[in-house]
Amino acid sequence: MSDRSGIFAGDDPFAIARAWLAEAEQAEPNDPNAIALATVDETGLPNSRMVLLKEIEDGAFVFYTNYESAKARELDQAGKAAFVMHWKSLRRQIRVRGTISREDGPQADEYYKSRSLKSRLGAWASKQSQPLDSRGTLMAEVAKITATKGTNPDRPPFWGGYRLTPVEIEFWADGAFRLHDRFRWRRENADAAWEILRLNP
Repeated sequence: MSDRSGIFAGDDPFAIARAWLAEAEQAEPNDPNAIALATVDETGLPNSRMVLLKEIEDGAFVFYTNYESAKARELDQAGKAAFVMHWKSLRRQIRVRGTISREDGPQADEYYKSRSLKSRLGAWASKQSQPLDSRGTLMAEVAKITATKGTNPDRPPFWGGYRLTPVEIEFWADGAFRLHDRFRWRRENADAAWEILRLNP
């Protein structure tokens, strides 16, 4: 596509996404890797929340959470999800839709070990999405976990990653007079070739 140049240029959407994220890391004041993750529950009712994207692989996007949380239940049940990354500083966004699989092997172990000790202990202590009577109860649980797990806890069996393998990625950049630039990459499945289409703003 002759007009897909500048920030949209390239034959690899994951490389473009990594380049945009790298720019955002220099410009965005807080959490440039934040994504608004959308799921549906068993009735089809949508749900969304902010999650931190931890890796853009060569073929997928990876984030981590508690497997007993509402989001994890919805991800496991539907096997599909979507997210948007939006950077006000750059006036750009990336929208992604695709299939979901768990990452609960050595890669998840390695990421868990890279987190601060308090975050690792917090993953053990929090019964994510479950009712909590007070913050004091949560802090007491953190203290108990600290005493039993020590300073090098293993990754909890109920905590790990998810990999979103996209069938659609849209790159959007702000344009003058609200005439934005939008390019949609779409494929039938993870093994298919991408079709790239410019969209009206």
